[in-house]
Amino acid sequence: MASPIRILTAVPICDGHDSAINTINLEFIRHGIEVIYLGYHRSVGDIVRAAIQEDVRAIGISSYNGGHIEFFAEVVGLLRKRGATDIKVFGGGGGTITHEDAVAMKRKGVDNIFFAGTSLAEMTDYVRKHYGGPRGKRSRAKSPDRELAHKLTEIEDAYAARRKRPTRNAQPKIRNTQSAIRNTNVIGFTGPGGAGKTTLIDELVLRFLNQNPKGRIAILSHDPSVIGEGALLGDRATMINSQNDRVFMRSMATRGQAGGLSPATHDCLTLLARSGFDYVIIETVGTGQEAMPFQKNGIVNQTVLVMNPDYGSRLQLQKIVMLDLADIVVVNKSDLQRARTAHTEIEQRLEQNGRNQRLIDTVAKRHRDPGVDELFGLISDRG
Repeated sequence: MASPIRILTAVPICDGHDSAINTINLEFIRHGIEVIYLGYHRSVGDIVRAAIQEDVRAIGISSYNGGHIEFFAEVVGLLRKRGATDIKVFGGGGGTITHEDAVAMKRKGVDNIFFAGTSLAEMTDYVRKHYGGPRGKRSRAKSPDRELAHKLTEIEDAYAARRKRPTRNAQPKIRNTQSAIRNTNVIGFTGPGGAGKTTLIDELVLRFLNQNPKGRIAILSHDPSVIGEGALLGDRATMINSQNDRVFMRSMATRGQAGGLSPATHDCLTLLARSGFDYVIIETVGTGQEAMPFQKNGIVNQTVLVMNPDYGSRLQLQKIVMLDLADIVVVNKSDLQRARTAHTEIEQRLEQNGRNQRLIDTVAKRHRDPGVDELFGLISDRG
């Protein structure tokens, strides 16, 4: 089975019109395409950085605010400068991009512009036809991030082809798996959807970047999909602090595997752990009562369970397996009305485990939140 087509979609800086691109994203996903959505108000640098790290086939830009000729040309130019000419650019803008503009944009290297009235089926067919074939032979990557992105793609492609690991020629030289993970601070974040895992991670990234002026951090972020269908990989859209050259982020679809991770996660993690990052953070899909995503193969050093105060009755806590296994439990959105009760109930539940588990209250959306500071102190102190 071939790997799904991966594309990145985004809205340019100073443009908050996301209704059209959200509709198009859903149509792409419905036709088996994996869409990394970067969100709106994104700079040329943000778009190109994300496209290279995600190793996408193409970038789709939706522009409604004008300045499209220059903006698209700058995206194409920066891709060329960074040796990523195999990543193509297409887009649209309703009635704001004229046919004359489109001619000028194509001369500057843009593949195609869709106009008002173009059907969703036509857009989907174009993407599948132009970006769905086998990749041609690619030149040697000019940057470490590009090379790393290529290797991660090789690992995912091998699993998609139903091989347990990449072929001998394609497989990155990954040895001493447990040693590599043990020597890197690998932190796993899990919890139900809507608990605020992504926002919390983004705040922790900010603290890491401020504390370590030369350090680098990697993030493996997961979203759900089933075999043969697409996925909306949307965690980048809510990331602000992680739009930084010292942060390497890769979005992964589960591709039919239950439990919150991808079949390729372990091998991708091992590669990242051997690539010199100070921290590697893994964020699972929003999980339920039964999920134990990090227990297999010991792939993390610390596990953080992020919970919403509105989890239901006290009986629900008795059913959540990860409360027995997590090293740190975070009650995020602790400014909500039920947060104090939730803290007390979870604290009592953890005391029953008889382990040295930590319970922290956070408001990840709040600037300089002391709970997030405390959490960062815990995960950065491996002693």
